[in-house]
Amino acid sequence: MPENIPFIQNYHARTRHHFEAYAAGPGQLDWDAQPAPFRHFHGAPCLSLPLSADQFERPWHDPAPTAAVPAGLDSIGAVLELSFGLSAWKSWGPSRWALRCNPSSGNLHPTESYLLCRGIPGLADGVHHYDPLQHQLESRALLNPGGSPCLLLGLSSIMWREAWKYGERAFRYCQLDLGHALGAIAYAAQLLGWQARPLALGSERLAKLLGLNRSEDFPSTPYPFTEAEEPEILLALQAPGLPPPSPGQLQALEAELQAASWQGQASLIDPDPGYRWPLIDQAAQASRLPDDWLASLPASHPDPLPPLPAPDPDAANTPGHAALIRQRRSGQRYNPRLPLAKDAFYRMLDALLPRPETAPWPVLPSAARVHLLLFVERVEGLPPGLYLLPRSPAGAEALRRDIAPDDGRFTGQAAVARHDPDCPPHLGLICLAPLELSELQRLARALSCHQDIAATGAFTLGFLARMEEALALGADHYRHLLREAGLLGQILYLEAEAAGVRGTGIGCFFDTAVTRVLGIEESGWQSLYHFTVGHLVPDSRIETGPPYPDRSP
Repeated sequence: MPENIPFIQNYHARTRHHFEAYAAGPGQLDWDAQPAPFRHFHGAPCLSLPLSADQFERPWHDPAPTAAVPAGLDSIGAVLELSFGLSAWKSWGPSRWALRCNPSSGNLHPTESYLLCRGIPGLADGVHHYDPLQHQLESRALLNPGGSPCLLLGLSSIMWREAWKYGERAFRYCQLDLGHALGAIAYAAQLLGWQARPLALGSERLAKLLGLNRSEDFPSTPYPFTEAEEPEILLALQAPGLPPPSPGQLQALEAELQAASWQGQASLIDPDPGYRWPLIDQAAQASRLPDDWLASLPASHPDPLPPLPAPDPDAANTPGHAALIRQRRSGQRYNPRLPLAKDAFYRMLDALLPRPETAPWPVLPSAARVHLLLFVERVEGLPPGLYLLPRSPAGAEALRRDIAPDDGRFTGQAAVARHDPDCPPHLGLICLAPLELSELQRLARALSCHQDIAATGAFTLGFLARMEEALALGADHYRHLLREAGLLGQILYLEAEAAGVRGTGIGCFFDTAVTRVLGIEESGWQSLYHFTVGHLVPDSRIETGPPYPDRSP
C-alpha cells in the first residue's frame, strides 16, 4: 500500500551502517543460546526422500537435458537436496555445524520450504514441510486424491534466526537469503530440465496455504516473534505434465486446505530471546506482497544476448552440476598473491546479465534493477580500479548521468571493450577510474566494514539500485530488490566454483559511504549487498564430514 512506502524508506535509512555507528544490533552473542537451526513438526507423518541427485548428474555448463525428468520421489528428492539440503558437516574441536546447499547470512538459514502437491507418484496429496536435517517430508495437511496435478514450492522466513545475530538489519538479510534460495531452486530444477516460476499469490493467502497462520500449531511463548514464519513466495515447479495452476485451481486448493485436518506441532526456535526488534516485524508487514504483485513488476525486455561462452576445453576438472552445488562454500580467507584469469572474470560478469528463459532468471521475471560497482583488484590483463557493470541500457544511462557529474573524478569513463578485445562488447563494462592497488585495497576494505576479505580477493562488488524509483511501484518492491541482489550473489557463488575459485557474500558495509564515493548519495541510489571472489586459503584446522553420514545415495 502507498502509505507503507515512507515506512520502508525509513527502515532502510535506519538500518544503514555508518563509519560513526553501526545499525542497532545485539551487544553480545551467546552461541550456546543460538536459535534452533532446524524446525520440525512433531507428530506429523514423515516420508524419507532418496538422496538421488547423482543419478541426474551432468556437466555444469551443459544445457538442460533433451527430455525433462518426470516428477516423482527421486526427482523431488534431488531438487530439495540441491536447493535446501545439507552439503556437509564441519567440525573444529568440540564445535560441529551443518552447511547447506543454499548460502545464508552467518549460516543462520531463516528460509523454510514447503511442498504442495497433487498427483505425484509415491507422494500423498497435500502440504509437506521439508526437513533438511533428515532429508524428509513432514506431512502437515493431507487432501483427498483427485484434482488437477500440481507441484508447488512455498517459502517462508523465520526472521528471528537472523535477528538474533544482526538486529534490526536482519529483515534485509532474510530477503537476500530468499534471493539465494530462489537461485538455488532454479539451478536444482535446471538439472532435471524443469523450471521454477513464481505465482501471483499474496502474503496473506500464502500464509493460509502453508498453514503459517495456524497459531495453535506453533509454540505458545511470551515471545511469539521468535516462532513466527513470514510467508514469502510460492513457486510452480514445471515438470512434464505439471503446468502452473490456474487462479481458479489455486482458489480450490486453498478452500480444500482450509477444511483439511492439519497435523504436527512446530518445534521451538528460541525459548528465551535476549533482545527484541519490533522494527523487523513492522518492515515485514509493511512490505508484504499483494495478490497482483507479479503484474506490478516492470517487464523485462532486454536486448537479445548471446549465449554464455562455452567452458574452457582444458578445464576438464570442473565438477558436475550436482557436485558443484554441493561443494559451494563461502570463502573465509583469500590469497592476495593469486590473480584471476580474465576469461573467467568476464564469464562471471556475463552470467549476471538476464537471459529470461535460462536458469536462474525465470524465478525473477523482472527488468534488471540492480547494477554493479566493481573493485577490480587482481584480474589478469586489467588495471586495478573501479569499474561499473550496468545490467540494462536504462541502468547504464542512469549511472552515467548520476555518477559524480560535477567534480570531474570519473569524467574519463570508458567502455572496457574499446581497449580490450577479449571483453565481450555486450557486457557494457565501464572503467570508472584506474587506481593504485594499495589505494583500491584500502577503499574496498574500508567500505566493507574494514573486512580484509574485501581487499585480498580478485574482485569485490557493490550492488546498487535506485530504491525510490522501485518503491514508487509499491512497498513490496523493497523485497524484490533485495531478492534480485541475493539471486546475483547465488550466480556468483556457483560461477566462482566452476572457475576453481570461491565467493563470499558480505552483508556488512557502510551504505552511504559507498554511494558517497561515486557522488550519487543524493540521487536515489542505495547500496544493497557486497560480494567478493578470490583464491581460497584453506583452513586445515576445520574437518569436513558427509552431509548424511548414516544414509547412502
